[in-house]
Amino acid sequence: MSGMFGAWVQAEKMMQIVLLLPSAAFIGWLAGYGLDRWLHQSWIAMAGIMFGIVAGLVGAIRMAIAYGAASGPADQNDNRSGDGDRDA
Repeated sequence: MSGMFGAWVQAEKMMQIVLLLPSAAFIGWLAGYGLDRWLHQSWIAMAGIMFGIVAGLVGAIRMAIAYGAASGPADQNDNRSGDGDRDA
């Protein structure tokens, strides 16, 4: 049962990464569209989409690195301590 639960947790983590980029792009577009309407411009929505995409990519990469580090083997985590005092 533990293996099945772990698989569901991994799937949920991957879904977070997958949904982050389109969500960030949509929120950037929505904010840009609102600013376009308020300031009577026509370019801010595109800038908002670009900002959202960049923010989504940065967030997705950070989440992927964090999830990859958390799911790595225990030996790998021990080597990162940097103190060099490992018990034999």
